[in-house]
Amino acid sequence: MIIVPVKEGDNIERALKKFKRKTEKTGIIKELRGRQAFEKPSITNRKKMMKAVYVQQLRAREE
Repeated sequence: MIIVPVKEGDNIERALKKFKRKTEKTGIIKELRGRQAFEKPSITNRKKMMKAVYVQQLRAREE
């Protein structure tokens, strides 16, 4: 559970921004979107592999 303490006289927009940042860091929204539909383990593994290849290519370009 994410809690954002708001002090008296604090800006609501700032508290909302903190809340959004905390939810993004914890990955709650990403997990919820992933659970909306079932994904076969083979597809999950394929996505992980493709991401690893992509990251490896990016790192190779930097060098």
